[in-house]
Amino acid sequence: MAQVKPNTTIREYQQFVQDVYGLSNSRYFSLQDMLVNIERFVTRGMKGIRKRDDQKTKLNLMIALSWFMSMQNQLHIDIEDEVFNRFPYVCSYCALCPCACKAQKVQERRFITVDQEKRPKTLEEFQKMFNAIYPASSRTLDHAGVHLAEEMGEIAEAVLIYRGGHGDRDFENVMLECADFVSCLMGVFNSLGINLAKELSVEFSENCHVCKKAPCQCNFNTIMQFKS
Repeated sequence: MAQVKPNTTIREYQQFVQDVYGLSNSRYFSLQDMLVNIERFVTRGMKGIRKRDDQKTKLNLMIALSWFMSMQNQLHIDIEDEVFNRFPYVCSYCALCPCACKAQKVQERRFITVDQEKRPKTLEEFQKMFNAIYPASSRTLDHAGVHLAEEMGEIAEAVLIYRGGHGDRDFENVMLECADFVSCLMGVFNSLGINLAKELSVEFSENCHVCKKAPCQCNFNTIMQFKS
């Protein structure tokens, strides 16, 4: 049985998504389709923020994350590596923890040295890292949600450019935007005060969260008509 454990790593969760959803994704969904589904559930999560419905926000952003991991698998991106290389326990722009971009009015991205000894091991530790860099107390949930929506648009733009040109530099930009997406999604969960790894372990405690099978046996219509 495939399951997510509370002490899962990002890499283990990515592999879980491959084990459970890889076959159906290969059958039914292109890269563009996956991008649409990430957007689909991120925007539902934004609706939850607007309505102050934390459960709706939580569920939809977890499903968005599973689609996001499916996209990482299709592109063969090790997102755990990309996230820490982008955010090695410091802000990716001002290179400080906590972030001081606003206070110092940082205008240019600073050089960052990656210290692997500071690398978090579990998804929960990564979430704590992002709260140290971008404290939830320094912004509202609405602000965190807008930032996530903004990053969703930047991923979409990066993917479209890459699909048009298929250049290596374009692909590198996709990876950077994907790391930023994880940062923003963690920011929303920190603002909600919700442990993402724990909630994933409940939602995905037994294979697919809908059909309860691995690999997932949901048909295309079931997937596209899923209500959340």
